[in-house]
Amino acid sequence: MNIQILDEAQADLREGAQFYERQNVGLGTYFLDTIFSDIDSLILYAGVHIQLNGYHRLLSKTFPYAVYYQIDADIIKIYAILDCRRNPNRTIEELKQRRT
Repeated sequence: MNIQILDEAQADLREGAQFYERQNVGLGTYFLDTIFSDIDSLILYAGVHIQLNGYHRLLSKTFPYAVYYQIDADIIKIYAILDCRRNPNRTIEELKQRRT
């Protein structure tokens, strides 16, 4: 399987990394390393995660973030990487907007 991180999800990554980098120098890089490690685990575990709003949701092991993805043939498409601390209604609306 291949993994494709869509543009909006890449923007989510940049936003999260910038937030954590402002908290402590080097934490933004650690955030990215951790999230990419979580994403890499999808090669083995894609499809086993709970489905919400039409997406599978992978929870990060270290940060309060969720990776929302769909499986299309042999491609794992990542649509969003969102902070779990925000209002759930905002997350639902964001996911509706990103739906293909």
